[in-house]
Amino acid sequence: MRRPMTPNEPSARQHAFTGPASPQLLEPTHAERVRTLLSLVSVGTLSTLSRKHPGFPFGSLMPFALDSAGRPIFLISNMAMHTQNLKEDPRCSLFVGQVSTDTDALGAARATLVGHAVPVPEPDLAPVRQQYLARHENSRYWVGFSDFSFFLLEPVDLYYVGGFGVMSWVDAGDYEHAAPDPLADAAPGILAHMNADHMDSLILLAKSFAGIEAIEATMTSVDRLGFSLRLKTNDGLKGTRVNFLHEVATAPDTRAVLVEMVRQARGAANGS
Repeated sequence: MRRPMTPNEPSARQHAFTGPASPQLLEPTHAERVRTLLSLVSVGTLSTLSRKHPGFPFGSLMPFALDSAGRPIFLISNMAMHTQNLKEDPRCSLFVGQVSTDTDALGAARATLVGHAVPVPEPDLAPVRQQYLARHENSRYWVGFSDFSFFLLEPVDLYYVGGFGVMSWVDAGDYEHAAPDPLADAAPGILAHMNADHMDSLILLAKSFAGIEAIEATMTSVDRLGFSLRLKTNDGLKGTRVNFLHEVATAPDTRAVLVEMVRQARGAANGS
């Protein structure tokens, strides 16, 4: 079982002091959140050091896959400017952002991986090719071209932003040993269902488990340990996190624990 992040998590290096620490609910570490984000997104922005304009960053749209350690894999042409830049200096960064339907782009999760992009050694090409094609099927049409080759980004450090006030540096070793959240693929469906059909239950859960009276409630994220709510109250908009009664791993598990939590909340509201 993966260890939840604690308030003194060494890898959660704080961006800035934001006042006294409030009681922290168990939630996935930022390393896990970055692994989850990269497991769901397959295109980012690769920034290399410009060969034509030394010292300046050069941004490129970059499809990527992941190897078993979570390292991004690129299939790039020798003619591409970013490939020429990497051959001159392998230092680079890959920016990956959460695909969000919300109008507030700054509230979406994103991560920047800083490291070195190097050609994949010949003995490792077979598994890397398989991993890349599994994510980018259309690349099968040009993967065999002689001017295309695979590069691997070896992270040196990572920076994670999970929305307003949620940010930290993530140790590369912690990232390598983390795993994507088991609800990653199911989360969009869970969110859509709860927000479309069960706002009354979310309002009840916010009151019972977070002590917040809400007029409207929207589930904005869900993971194996709990979920986050955006609440409209008489005092304005508020956000809160509610933890599950126990860890879950599947959509049916999530439904069962939410049903139990709503049952408990209704019982408490009725004094039973």
